[in-house]
Amino acid sequence: MTHPEHPVTPSTGELALEDRASLRRVAGLSTELTDVTEVEYRQLRLERVVLVGVWTEGSAADADASLAELAALAETAGSEVLEGLIQRRDKPDPSTYIGSGKAVELREVVLATGADTVICDGELSPAQLNSLEKVVKVKVIDRTALILDIFAQHATSREGKAQVSLAQMEYMLPRLRGWGESMSRQAGGRAGGAGGGVGTRGPGETKIETDRRRIRERMAKLRREIRDMKKIRDTQRSRRLTSDAASVAIVGYTNAGKSSLLNALTGAGVLVENALFATLEPTTRRGEFDDGRPFVLTDTVGFVRHLPTQLVEAFRSTLEEVVDADLLVHVVDGSDDHPLAQINAVRQVVNDVIVEYDITPPPELLVVNKIDAATDLGLAALRRALPESVFVSAHTGEGLDRLRARMAEMIPPTDATVDVTIPYDRGDLVARVHADGRVDATEHTADGTRIKARVPMALAASLGEFATF
Repeated sequence: MTHPEHPVTPSTGELALEDRASLRRVAGLSTELTDVTEVEYRQLRLERVVLVGVWTEGSAADADASLAELAALAETAGSEVLEGLIQRRDKPDPSTYIGSGKAVELREVVLATGADTVICDGELSPAQLNSLEKVVKVKVIDRTALILDIFAQHATSREGKAQVSLAQMEYMLPRLRGWGESMSRQAGGRAGGAGGGVGTRGPGETKIETDRRRIRERMAKLRREIRDMKKIRDTQRSRRLTSDAASVAIVGYTNAGKSSLLNALTGAGVLVENALFATLEPTTRRGEFDDGRPFVLTDTVGFVRHLPTQLVEAFRSTLEEVVDADLLVHVVDGSDDHPLAQINAVRQVVNDVIVEYDITPPPELLVVNKIDAATDLGLAALRRALPESVFVSAHTGEGLDRLRARMAEMIPPTDATVDVTIPYDRGDLVARVHADGRVDATEHTADGTRIKARVPMALAASLGEFATF
């Protein structure tokens, strides 16, 4: 029983979870198009949304799954999904994305449902956004803007917030526009109003030019800040790399259960939530294999199909954890309807990073998670398709011992413990042990210097003849 004078303090993860749960959209804010700038418009809340997608390839089930994922993204952003429409086309319409006839039909759906926002399942050009908005007469955003909005809501660290802001501005800059005439008005001359005073007359810049300049200045400042923060993180990473602990990076699709697996393997208390993009900042925890060897496990941001390029660029810090890893633990949601498509999406992003850094890809261990929530039929199909993978449930703990054993097998020991007595005329070997190994104890005996240490495997082999029995 808990006494009032000794209250239980919730963990940081629990507090973060409460904060996330309280992030709900405010109802009743109008989002009818008005004469405001894009920057001001971004502050308006998404409330009641209609989804629209263009089905260009794959089966009808694939198109439905893509729209269902868009609905999950919209709900993570705090929106209420009212309706979803799919248009079958060879390719998106260059003008309105879905074609003029479907755009009129979409306007009728918006009126019938009382929606205030349309979310498109793809990245739209500035012209497509503009044209579609003129027809449906409510705000239109695309998948990229939606993911950026989720990241903006959930970033907590200073670096995470700076990265999201930079990604949003990179996305916004080519799409900067206004509704009505506000963005094309010039500040100077008679048009700016008589009596503006010295310095306000003349051609001046248009409002849109002013906004673009301010955004570019802000982006340059953010890049400098992120560069400075990167130096600190690089120092921390290099310190980890020089330690004895093996480096393991957890990668996977968003909401595959990566943070739950990190908690299960290391006893950490990081935020776990059944929501997309619950983890935005890399989290690192230490653990131990059964043979006592330490390892460092890093939880990374989840991937998603068509992850916006702006985010890949901004969240380079997370992706760099993949570059330095000795092993990639690729977590797959075994209860998902399309797990193989998720695997391909993650591998595509990881391969892009590996090609960019020109490194040898680290070994990959596929881990099928959430087997407690998956169907027997689905698991049987996955066992056939992924024979080398490990099947676990981070929730119940099933399969975790097997996972630890497989991780230890895939990261062979790089050093060994030795107990040797080195003759006094072999001072060179003593010097090598001190230079390359970690000495635990030293004792001078009649036969030579007795050393207990952890040394690289090659050095351990050359010290074999001096082993103390």
